[in-house]
Amino acid sequence: MGRMLVALTAALVLAAPAGAATVTVQIKSGGFSPRTLTVNHGDRVTWKNVDKTGHQVVADDGSFASPILHRNQSWSHTLSTAGAFRFHDALHPRLTGKVTVKGPPPSVALALSVPIVLWGSPVTISGTISNGAVNQSVELTQQPYGQAAPSQLAVVMTGAGGTFSYAVTPNLYTTYAARWGNVTSGSVVAQVAPKMSLLPGGKGYMKATVSSPVSLWHKHVTLQRLSPFGQWVTVANLVLGERNGRIFRPAAYLPKGTSRIRVFLSVNQAGIGLLASHSGMQTVTRKR
Repeated sequence: MGRMLVALTAALVLAAPAGAATVTVQIKSGGFSPRTLTVNHGDRVTWKNVDKTGHQVVADDGSFASPILHRNQSWSHTLSTAGAFRFHDALHPRLTGKVTVKGPPPSVALALSVPIVLWGSPVTISGTISNGAVNQSVELTQQPYGQAAPSQLAVVMTGAGGTFSYAVTPNLYTTYAARWGNVTSGSVVAQVAPKMSLLPGGKGYMKATVSSPVSLWHKHVTLQRLSPFGQWVTVANLVLGERNGRIFRPAAYLPKGTSRIRVFLSVNQAGIGLLASHSGMQTVTRKR
């Protein structure tokens, strides 16, 4: 029975978050020592029985309860909800105490509506401040790829529930963060892919175009054909003109019959700060 109780006690000890403190309350014949205490959000309180008789710590609201603690046994509980919690000894109800838990430190959360966008498309930065207050100033910063340090993007005001949002159109891989008072959020990253299209024209010609923040003149895209096994196979390299486009006859590179094709731009050809990209799929037929 003693071994089972020790195992149960160990199982009920909750690990404290990194950096959290542990405060010990002794259980004596005359009561808890200290009887009242204040801890921070996420701190752990350990009750240790230094009496000769058994004791059991129970929150008045039922939010926590220890097993019966015999002499020199301890039980710990991590307090992650702000408020005042009264507790008592279930075996000796006259013994009572109170622990006050301070609220969590200020924080600001940040997120993106999507992690990857096509060039020219907006992304929404949104977040929340921890106290939920309205009309609070939040500074948004941005750091495009290659920029030495973040710069201010905008200052927004919080709305209901402490929320805020801002729409932006990134040109390159860009890191965003939010600052509220002395608190800075974690960073979020928007990745950008060039926008590509493959459009049919007259007399069997097609036009491949790439919309990008940089010139891709003399760069190349690859014409790819979908194999019967579901793999994209490169059949030709197409050099782009000064307007990031190329007109070509796909039939010159394809076998007879029906083919599903696309054009693909690799990371190396897209340039620094941009992702690989591809056009939508087109179906073409070569009759001879």
